[in-house]
Amino acid sequence: CWDNACSETLFGSLKVERLHGQHFATRRHAKDETIAWLLWYNQSRLHSTLNYLSPMQFEQHWQIQQANQA
Repeated sequence: CWDNACSETLFGSLKVERLHGQHFATRRHAKDETIAWLLWYNQSRLHSTLNYLSPMQFEQHWQIQQANQA
């Protein structure tokens, strides 16, 4: 698949949820805030495509299901 819809969704969320309307004193501060948001997004944010679980919760549930099927 060559569609970049997932990337567009990620960057759209980043802009709306974290960057829009912000003024950063330095590029370093902007970079640090972006990295912190990406870590939060990938570890803690609830995702509708994951049945409103965080990625960490989804992975834990998946691992439990895999262990139960074995």
